[in-house]
Amino acid sequence: MDGFVCQRCGNCCRIEGQVRLLDTDIVSLARFFGLSEHEYIQRYTRIAHDRDGLALLDGKDGACIYLTANGCQVQAAKPRQCRDFPSRWTNPNWREICAGSR
Repeated sequence: MDGFVCQRCGNCCRIEGQVRLLDTDIVSLARFFGLSEHEYIQRYTRIAHDRDGLALLDGKDGACIYLTANGCQVQAAKPRQCRDFPSRWTNPNWREICAGSR
């Protein structure tokens, strides 16, 4: 995206939807938390809406479960979908909610 500089505001972590996990994401996140892949899947994932893979559980407020007051708890191991925003996917109103787009 031309001129996009992520400000790590966390607004993209609050976009309604789901964070799909690739197998490589599960490996990285399990390692990050010091868990086996099986343990990680049991604690932090659910079946995706289309029942074709796994997605992160949602936080109580609908935001990502890893969003904290200090930003992304798993920045070093964040899922591909998160790393790809907004260069490979966006939300129709992402420019209005994303501090990096201004």
